[in-house]
Amino acid sequence: MANPLPLTMGDAPLVLLLDLLAERAEFGHGGNLEIVRPMAAASGGVEVWLLTPQFQSQQSGRLASLKAERGKPHELDEHDVPRWDHDFPFWSEHVEVLEEGEVHLRRVALPDADDAELENWLLSAEVDAVVCTGSRRNVAVWEPWMDGAAALMRAAVGTGIPTLGICFGHQLLNVALGGKVSRAESRTDVVEDLELTDAGSSDELFTGMEAPVGLFTHQDHVVALPDMTPECSCVLLASAQHNELAAFRVHRASGPLPVWGIQFHPEAAKHRIARSLLLGHIRPEEAEAFEREHDGAAILANFADVVLSVRERKPL
Repeated sequence: MANPLPLTMGDAPLVLLLDLLAERAEFGHGGNLEIVRPMAAASGGVEVWLLTPQFQSQQSGRLASLKAERGKPHELDEHDVPRWDHDFPFWSEHVEVLEEGEVHLRRVALPDADDAELENWLLSAEVDAVVCTGSRRNVAVWEPWMDGAAALMRAAVGTGIPTLGICFGHQLLNVALGGKVSRAESRTDVVEDLELTDAGSSDELFTGMEAPVGLFTHQDHVVALPDMTPECSCVLLASAQHNELAAFRVHRASGPLPVWGIQFHPEAAKHRIARSLLLGHIRPEEAEAFEREHDGAAILANFADVVLSVRERKPL
């Protein structure tokens, strides 16, 4: 194993990222870097804990739950991920040096814990943001590991930590809170205009955008937002021509939380698409469908602004 990295990067933001496309060098690992790039730019660096519950063993989840009581992570080694997809090499720790700053990545286990225990873990670890990526798996075809991932999303809502669910993450967040997802007959690969609702027009995620454009590649769709309750509701922010419930925000009775689900992929930068085509991870017709420019980078920058603003207001 490589020499271990420091446990923290001092004052760098800490992002907990459900890395559900770990086997994809560009849309997975590369997309993760695009997600945290704006935070690295603003802070000079960022620490990322990568969770891969789709690959981890049951034992690693149990060990993680014991450490979670102290706000500590259980770092994964290769024996902890017996189902690892070796299309992408496994590493426990890694540093990426971007122009904007260093990104320290560590693979850790998702604790086998209930919502309240996960809330305590997030708070005691002083996590600044939770992000759930897209996936080649499907929320409409539920797998056992998704129970723990959904619990983590509910815990993020419970703590009010800035949270972003992307594509699969959008659907998972919705289902975790009681909404519905359905599988379409065919997939959609398109760059499409978003129509903002009144709430979306004034939302921080879309600051500076009158007519944002999103890149979509999916087959599952959110078809119903969770029923409104006194404790929690989800407010529609944006629709697309093929996808009515394209973005939503979670609210409490006291007001909006910094928690969003978006069906489109803001991390799908043009150079990532080009590399994915070269690697054979997408087909030429998909790459052609993604030629139009979209507003993903600006949306991720807006999310980073929210994360850092919330972080600045934390008590010392």
